[in-house]
Amino acid sequence: MTRAQPLAHTAVPCPLHISGVSVDFSRSRKNVESAQVRIGKLHMPIAERGPGKAWRQTFSPPMKLSVGDSFSVRIHYKKWLGMKADHEDIAFELEDMFRVSGSEHDRQEYNKIHKKFRIVIKLSGDATTEVGSMSDLQPTTDEIIRICPRFRILVIGKTGVGKSSLINLAFGVQNALTSHDKAGEANINTEFISRQNERFVLHDSKGFEPGGDDNLTIVKKFIESRRKMPDLKDQLHAIWLCFEIPREGGRLLETGTEEFLTLKREGALGNIPVVVVLTKFDMFIDRVDHTLDESLLEGLSNSAIHELITKKADTELQEVCIGPLQQFAGSDIPYATVSTKEDHKETLAHLIETTESHVRQNFPSEAWVMTSIAQRVDPGLKIKASIEVGKRKYWKALVSSAAFKNRTTWSCLGVVHTDIIAVWNFQDPHKYLDSPEFRTLMVNLVDKKIETGPTADPSRTIAIGLSMVGTIAGIMSALAGPAAPIVVPIVAGVVLAVWVHDVYQQSCVVLQRFMTYIVDLTLVLQTLYLVSESKELSRRAIKLAVAAYHASPTSEEVHAGIRKYDRDLTLLARADRDALDKIIELMQLYSIDAATIFDLRKQIPVVGSLPDELWEDVKA
Repeated sequence: MTRAQPLAHTAVPCPLHISGVSVDFSRSRKNVESAQVRIGKLHMPIAERGPGKAWRQTFSPPMKLSVGDSFSVRIHYKKWLGMKADHEDIAFELEDMFRVSGSEHDRQEYNKIHKKFRIVIKLSGDATTEVGSMSDLQPTTDEIIRICPRFRILVIGKTGVGKSSLINLAFGVQNALTSHDKAGEANINTEFISRQNERFVLHDSKGFEPGGDDNLTIVKKFIESRRKMPDLKDQLHAIWLCFEIPREGGRLLETGTEEFLTLKREGALGNIPVVVVLTKFDMFIDRVDHTLDESLLEGLSNSAIHELITKKADTELQEVCIGPLQQFAGSDIPYATVSTKEDHKETLAHLIETTESHVRQNFPSEAWVMTSIAQRVDPGLKIKASIEVGKRKYWKALVSSAAFKNRTTWSCLGVVHTDIIAVWNFQDPHKYLDSPEFRTLMVNLVDKKIETGPTADPSRTIAIGLSMVGTIAGIMSALAGPAAPIVVPIVAGVVLAVWVHDVYQQSCVVLQRFMTYIVDLTLVLQTLYLVSESKELSRRAIKLAVAAYHASPTSEEVHAGIRKYDRDLTLLARADRDALDKIIELMQLYSIDAATIFDLRKQIPVVGSLPDELWEDVKA
């Protein structure tokens, strides 16, 4: 995690937007194999072969280039006579590029000659691009992020209670709390923002030690100052008050904590949700197990023993934790028992769901949507947030096409795609999910299934999660080795040109394609969530998710359901609400809950640890 730094009040040029790149090496004798745009740590392939000896790529949406970024084009080539591959980095002077873009023209081409390479960068002063881009279609998530760019949370707890591990797993990051390297050095006003997940900002506070009135005062002042801030993005959205579950007869609450909870019950802390987090649940269960009278276990089955342990644990929790909490905070105080150990990770989902629910009750929708975006534990909340985003504008206009009038199908699809992947918030520094190659994979998946899929009546004939795991395992076991490329059985067809150039129109075919795309993309991302485990995305993991979804019974049932819907209703009788309801129905029907996800992950190999690979035959 990094600490947010104040920005200097200086005149900074507006970012440039790179909408296209071409590399002409017709005058070079080098055997160029590929090229790549590099902006800081963001690397995007230049994958399309142009006329003659050239590579080119269009970026939709454009790539943003800001002052202070590093910008270069990397050329990969093979040396002659069978020698190993090599590369060359061609750096650009940003000052010169910004000066060129500052002319009176809306768009410029910045040219650079390097040795015998000619590189042309298409620049625009704003986020619009040429025909086929999203044009002035604004992603709904852009407005949500403008209002509330991050979920802001305060975590309170003593050193050693398990806060760092909790934050790491809940938000899919590493090294969440550097302040705990030295006990007592947490500064509540410090903003911790992770490069691995920029959709949440963390404030850390030590617990309320005996006689620690100073820290209680500090926390009260911090909460009060955040309550007074006018903008939602600066307000505090939730508080996690963390305790380790004490032993039977132990004391859960110190005096300072009792005072804090009393303030919450009396309304002195305002509407900010306080969720009590009881940590190290695994150790508590082990203690309960070890203290059971062995004579009570004789002749019992494993399930009966488990039931006995659960009953005893619930009783002890009520006596040691829940009772004292409710005494000072009221009977409606939200709480969750959690463990970050492998066998109990599903407990984190309950904590996230509880937090999201209370944020939803107390803040505008942007805050609870951002809560779902920021967390990396519960895929069901991602689907719920996607539905909320889609309902606001674009999904509910698929039939009337009011939002898409006079725009190409590809640009309309682009804004829908952008909203969905923004909600899932994968760790994707290379922007693979936003790449033309991945978008092309999805379009071809939709087209292939529409053209050749089954017509049987859809029904969930087998457990969704298990069928997906079986498909994934089959694909992985069929590979010759860990480095063997995953083949996606979908190749670009002529239909892609239709998506790119045709204007969106009211028709059964267009409606069917968009409904299918929305559901397919969501369920592919759910599969990717299953195989990626919050790790940095690779093209290999993405291709595995697409291939597994394509081969699974789930995709066949989804497409059959949409075709059946299309047969049952005529376009004139169909309203936008009907299409929206069908999308929501299918997404919810095939969603996999967090507890099942954790169980399924134990049955598949860790894809993120394997070498990455190229997109291969995918053409944008």
